[in-house]
Amino acid sequence: VQLVESGGGLVQPGGSLRLSCAASGRTVSNYTMGWFRQAPGKDREFVSAIRLTISTYYTDAVKDRFTISRDIARNIVYLQMNDLKPEDTAIYYCASGPTYNNLPYNNAGRYDYWGQGTQVTVSS
Repeated sequence: VQLVESGGGLVQPGGSLRLSCAASGRTVSNYTMGWFRQAPGKDREFVSAIRLTISTYYTDAVKDRFTISRDIARNIVYLQMNDLKPEDTAIYYCASGPTYNNLPYNNAGRYDYWGQGTQVTVSS
């Protein structure tokens, strides 16, 4: 299984980016797919997840600004990020885990495969 993130970069506050996570060796529609981020000097934190057909989850800090989605035909998961803030600056990681698991979707231990991460920097 490989997860490859792309789409990160430098953006001004208020701007937008769309991150992509291309999966191989695993069908994104059959697993919980998540996005986590890690800022310098901080622990990795949950951002968003999608499971089954329409269940989506967001941390409070990104609700109404970020949208997770997936293209089943292309086997890609997206994270559309709007109205970006400097505090969104971090390395963003894509993760994949079993759809049914005792751990909550926002627990990193739920996920058994991770991408290498993509840097998002929000600065003027």
